[in-house]
Amino acid sequence: MTTSLVLTVIGRDRPGLVSALSDKAAALGANWLESRMAHLAGQFAGIVHLEVADDRVDRLLADLRSLDAIGLHVEATRTEPSAGAGGRVLALDLVGQDKPGIVRDVSRTLAGLGVSIESFESEVASGAMSGEALFRAHARLRVPESVSGDALRRAMEALANELMVDLELADPPAA
Repeated sequence: MTTSLVLTVIGRDRPGLVSALSDKAAALGANWLESRMAHLAGQFAGIVHLEVADDRVDRLLADLRSLDAIGLHVEATRTEPSAGAGGRVLALDLVGQDKPGIVRDVSRTLAGLGVSIESFESEVASGAMSGEALFRAHARLRVPESVSGDALRRAMEALANELMVDLELADPPAA
């Protein structure tokens, strides 16, 4: 039998952090299933999904804790296999002048409709023409069958007007 672990990792960014993490996992035969990693504000941050033999979990957790010595903090959470998620998947793209509260307002509207955010990426960048700070976000949404496409579009269009942002909902690109 195997145990599924989700790791969250953070440390001051420098070369070799992924290598150190993957060395610990591979040394105990853990299978690296998926991950998301990024450089944010001088920090290396990531999430990793591993599967490891049940009899090696405690040793792997101890080995991962030893990475604190090189400045990489690792937290591990045991997970249960999830049943296939229902509903349909949509992509959301948003661009607008940066201001506090955009993520709160978008996530609150989606949660109110029962829509789950499967992935979310955002950045603030200088606008090409104006030089003003532009907020850009891309999300992958899981929309329950009980929420019509029209209801979701109306709610998101109203929010886009309120926030004065451009917002698009579409089928996600083919994998």
